[in-house]
Amino acid sequence: MRRKQTRNLRDLARAQGLFNVIGGAWPIVSLRSFEFIYGNKRDIYLQKTVGGLLLSVGYVQLTADDSEESLAVARRLGIATALTLLAIDLTYIPKGEMRKTYVQDLASEIGWIVAWLRAGH
Repeated sequence: MRRKQTRNLRDLARAQGLFNVIGGAWPIVSLRSFEFIYGNKRDIYLQKTVGGLLLSVGYVQLTADDSEESLAVARRLGIATALTLLAIDLTYIPKGEMRKTYVQDLASEIGWIVAWLRAGH
């Protein structure tokens, strides 16, 4: 891989990794502020489980090195995570089961998918 492309992929992995770490940590660290923005949750353990999974994905992305294999893993995780969260947003926002504030997440997930597809592999 060319050096500039490698750097761009690594930077993208780290940017999404930071996004996932912050998003994952938020309901674990301050469920009260998270629910203020995104609404009360019935099953707190599910919110914290998803948060933990996002922390894990973000950690892998943040620690990706410049090897092709490592960046490929960060890319696959990034796209898969964004597609999963996007599918949930597209399913439950229109039904009114998720607050409209989740539209911000929907837009972010589309942005990550587009960024990875444009960056290549």
